[in-house]
Amino acid sequence: MGRAEVRAARALEKNPIEACNEVQRKFCPDLFNNFGQITDPRHQSYITYTGRTMLGQIYYKGIAGITSMQDMTDKFNKPQIVKNMASFMGVQLDNYLPHHVTENDYLEQLNPNELQDTIQDIVYDLIRRKSFYDARFMGKWLVIIDGTQLYSGNIKINDKCLERHYNKGTENETVNYHVDVLEAKIYFGSNLVCSICSEFIENNGEDAEKYRNMSEEKRKQDSELKAFKRMAKKLKKAFPRLPIVLLMDSLYASKPVMDICKKNEWDYIIRFKDGSIPYIAKEYEDIPEKEYVMNAEYINEIDYEGHKVNELKYREKTVEKGEVKITTFQWITNIKITQGNAIKIAETGRLRWKIENQGFNRQKNWQGDITHACSWNEKALKNHYLMQQISDFMKQLYEHYVLTKLGIVKKQKDISSELLTSFEQQLTAEDISTN
Repeated sequence: MGRAEVRAARALEKNPIEACNEVQRKFCPDLFNNFGQITDPRHQSYITYTGRTMLGQIYYKGIAGITSMQDMTDKFNKPQIVKNMASFMGVQLDNYLPHHVTENDYLEQLNPNELQDTIQDIVYDLIRRKSFYDARFMGKWLVIIDGTQLYSGNIKINDKCLERHYNKGTENETVNYHVDVLEAKIYFGSNLVCSICSEFIENNGEDAEKYRNMSEEKRKQDSELKAFKRMAKKLKKAFPRLPIVLLMDSLYASKPVMDICKKNEWDYIIRFKDGSIPYIAKEYEDIPEKEYVMNAEYINEIDYEGHKVNELKYREKTVEKGEVKITTFQWITNIKITQGNAIKIAETGRLRWKIENQGFNRQKNWQGDITHACSWNEKALKNHYLMQQISDFMKQLYEHYVLTKLGIVKKQKDISSELLTSFEQQLTAEDISTN
């Protein structure tokens, strides 16, 4: 596309933030009403700003890609932005938006489960719309599971931090404190992934002594798997009849995970390494009657601890600097592998990177920074993260249904900054529509 075509395409988007708002009103019309219905934990006699306003500003902080709370206060409290934000949120404001200290005081009291419920309501409504049914695999929704780190440093920001000890038992011993979260995102196709359940990996005090005697890798596996068990209960309770295929990495190749999937009637496609479950790897190699289709080979019904496990290998050929390179990918699944679906299962299994690329990477590097601790308070930190999930998904929809559909090309790093700039544009009556 030439420069003239690029300018013509960008001219179609008269106002980025209003285009983003239109997408939000189309797909999540009740968003601000839902913010207003969340239980307000503050003493009602001392409230200046409603919960709708408090959460609305944090939502737009994420839309604008603003990292720090101080920057939010500095950049948003301009007369035209305050006026526009009041219109966007459908609230009355007297010249100012809430100060960042007021916001954090509120988020320190807010129950994160309420925001989690709001996120799941968004997912439920999107599923009911049937707009994204083509993203399903064999009639089931793909849910990608992965963990990420939100904080790492030598300061223990709250009592729920996990710990890593280095040079243990020596005078040079140091401790690294970190905050991790296990995330489940539902795949809606076209590079769209939306949070469906978040489970924070925390030190509840009971395991602290046990963790000190574990290796770093063992500690990581123990905590993530325990978080997955908690997450599975919440996910099943929130979506008891949703047909699901879980996409997971090799960490989850284990009998307890298979037991949970069987109990919940979930399918799974798990990235497999030979060292994950040696018995399955040996059985696969010992069975000569493998099935083949294109670059894939597979075996069904390997008996393992009361489960019928199917293993699939896929060999991908690429050319790098004139040399042919073959990379082998492996998965185990409870879905019966056939000549007709083997390649599709392999393609679906590789979608797990979506949560890394479209989910965590963009939230850390392109559209904000979820690793920036906007608060050290345990509840506030969780609430900031959950609000970022809402903002980020709205921006994904904006990018897909506005930028991509109109043929507008923008660098990822410029999307948030151009949205922020448009907050201060004078809006006409036709531009403004509230929820």
